[in-house]
Amino acid sequence: MRRPLSWKAIEAIRARWSGPFVLKGILHPDDARRAVDAGADGLIVSNHGGRQLDAAPTPLAALPAIRAAVGDRTTIMIDSGVMSGLDVARCLAHGAQLVFCGRAFIYGVAALGKPGGDHAVAILREGLEDILTQIGCATIDELDARWLSASRPPTTHETPG
Repeated sequence: MRRPLSWKAIEAIRARWSGPFVLKGILHPDDARRAVDAGADGLIVSNHGGRQLDAAPTPLAALPAIRAAVGDRTTIMIDSGVMSGLDVARCLAHGAQLVFCGRAFIYGVAALGKPGGDHAVAILREGLEDILTQIGCATIDELDARWLSASRPPTTHETPG
């Protein structure tokens, strides 16, 4: 693209397209609200891996304010630099409903060919399961920012000690 996509153009696309409509590159709560108001079914919080503008905020830093701005009005996804199960947990805890891990898959496939993609999934899954165990969170569905806060009260399924 040679120029930014205007809100007028986004609204025109939405008016012509009845299918799922997702906008990528959202990093500010005002843009998130405007995108949802324009009919976005989903938002991808992304700085495009920092390749286009390395001074842009990290998606994880922008995520909580974006989630607060749009609430449950749309699906929030995130990408850019997710490389571990801990990264996935952080993204989910701060409001993402879907986490893209493309770079991990690219590295896995580059190293091992097709089996590398499966290996990347296994590493990410194991890392996510490990962090959930370490913080005492029973399921991904329970995961939110409280689990990563030092002031989080214990839940009923945690054992004392």
